[in-house]
Amino acid sequence: HDQHTDETLEIQLQHQDSRMKTKYAIVFICIVALVIIEKESNIISRVSDKLIQRQTPQQTQRTPLDYSNERQNGSLTVLKMLLSKLSSMKGNYSALSEEQEEDELNDLGMYSYSGGRKHILLLAATRTGSSFVGEFFNQHGENMFYLFEPLWHVERMLTTGTETNNSTVLAGIYRDVLQGLFLCDFSPLEKFIFPLPQDHVTPALFRRESSLSLCEEPVCGPVIKDVFERYHCKTRRCGPLNLTLASESCLSKQHHAIKTVRVRQLDTLQPLVEDPRLDVRVIQLVRDPRAILASRMVAFSSKYRTWKAWAQDGQVPEDDEEVMRLKGNCDQIRMSAEMGLSQPHWLRSRYMLVRYEDIARYPMQKAEEMYRFTGIPFSPQARKWILRNTQTTQEASGIYSTQKNSSEQAEKWRFSIPFTLAQVVQRVCGPTMKLFGYRFVDDERMLTNKSISLLEEKLFY
Repeated sequence: HDQHTDETLEIQLQHQDSRMKTKYAIVFICIVALVIIEKESNIISRVSDKLIQRQTPQQTQRTPLDYSNERQNGSLTVLKMLLSKLSSMKGNYSALSEEQEEDELNDLGMYSYSGGRKHILLLAATRTGSSFVGEFFNQHGENMFYLFEPLWHVERMLTTGTETNNSTVLAGIYRDVLQGLFLCDFSPLEKFIFPLPQDHVTPALFRRESSLSLCEEPVCGPVIKDVFERYHCKTRRCGPLNLTLASESCLSKQHHAIKTVRVRQLDTLQPLVEDPRLDVRVIQLVRDPRAILASRMVAFSSKYRTWKAWAQDGQVPEDDEEVMRLKGNCDQIRMSAEMGLSQPHWLRSRYMLVRYEDIARYPMQKAEEMYRFTGIPFSPQARKWILRNTQTTQEASGIYSTQKNSSEQAEKWRFSIPFTLAQVVQRVCGPTMKLFGYRFVDDERMLTNKSISLLEEKLFY
């Protein structure tokens, strides 16, 4: 009997010892997690101090401390999840793939630091229909803050200076200005506006009238006599743009969108996309390079005199600087698209490629796809604008117009570009055209025969 009692006691002690070890393990994990949170908070605090030093008194936006608190709350959420998992564990452990980890974090809202706010970046080259497509978001309604080509000021100032040839420096500045604007901080952009804004007020913001948010109350202030604003609002009379009011309006909007033709390398945007304060969605808009050249020869006539001369005499020296520039542009667009389509971890579910030709054929369908990709509801206002502006008269279809008979517009270039120039584009931009599904033409007759489609049916996922 004594022997049996001893054995029972020994088993009880073993169970107690096992339970104590489990409790100690849980306590140890909690302590480690809290240490990590503390270190994370300290790091964010140091970064916040630097940000605060750089901050101008222009904005009343959320402070970096708010983002620090969000991150800390997110860490505590993970800790709660960890404790919950530990309490229900029965010794079964399995390694999660990156995709599974990401799904779990998404379920917990770990990628929603911006409170559901989306940041849309529409990337394109000139003459790809980006002004037209940008309106899909500009016309969304009162929840959208849209900016049209804010990087124009940066390019204008820096490409006339010594930094012209340093594309790496320029790309970094573009990224930093975009980051500020997505956070409703106009101070990085202010440095590049000429003349320099006075007390955060400027009459010189490029294409202000192309942003509905900058032409509505309260951003639309009273008119000031004798102050000339080149890019003044068309829908109503407004005074010079107060960037402080623009910042406040930006903060009040649920979603932000920026259209730009100045970012040429997608990989330079990685720090922007990975910023935990933002929820960035990148839409890259592409178009047939032959159509782009034809459109540029009309829109930028003086800059394309050489191409016009080649069109006349039929001879194009393919080692010419102009041809090499065209090849460089095509290569940059293709390499950015290849990176986006390869879906690296930082771009997973954050990149979409759209062809202008597909939008021209099916504007409503493609707009719905873009909105679905961004996670923003497709508003009735945007639908109405698209319906009204994809079937219009010839008089309204100017070179910068956002009113297009879209399906007709997509084919117009085939009757304006000589076959000789189309051949040159096909030779130097061949890999880009193949990637995007643009068919080559063999002769003048094929080029101008509208019954022959030059577009392959292709999906980009």
